[in-house]
Amino acid sequence: MVKYMLVISAELENLTNLQPQGGRDDPTFSYFFKVKCGNCGEVSQKATCVTLNETLPSPLGKGTTNLVQKCKLCKREGTITMVPGSGSPLTQDMSETGKFSPLMLFDCRGYEPVDFVFGLGWKVESIEGTKYEDVDLSSGEFAEYDEKGECPVMISNLRSAFNVVK
Repeated sequence: MVKYMLVISAELENLTNLQPQGGRDDPTFSYFFKVKCGNCGEVSQKATCVTLNETLPSPLGKGTTNLVQKCKLCKREGTITMVPGSGSPLTQDMSETGKFSPLMLFDCRGYEPVDFVFGLGWKVESIEGTKYEDVDLSSGEFAEYDEKGECPVMISNLRSAFNVVK
């Protein structure tokens, strides 16, 4: 069992508090990433979708998990279980210093998450308080004009990583 923390970073222009639409532990937010088999090293061709509200009985017989998948190459089964409660929004201060913000913790057995895919369902707010919801980051950026604050707002240079947590 290895735990991986998904961390994100981005350049936020006149924005702060980038996070999933329903907050840090949004049960409906879809996390898309590829998985690497811990047995043979095969990386999935397509991104796998994992959400908190989709659970399956654990093949180990204890509790539930969010993903059960067999490796297409070696046929070994692996699981990924999400561990809520450890994420926080990406703030403008973190963005300015190039720091990463923790988003979600994954308990992985037989798989390693790789290549997180930014997509739909994000929210962010301007430093003037204007809220932007259902933000689509699949193109790698977001740009608008904040009428209230009379300034451009933008998200760019999206980055992510999965860090091993001891």
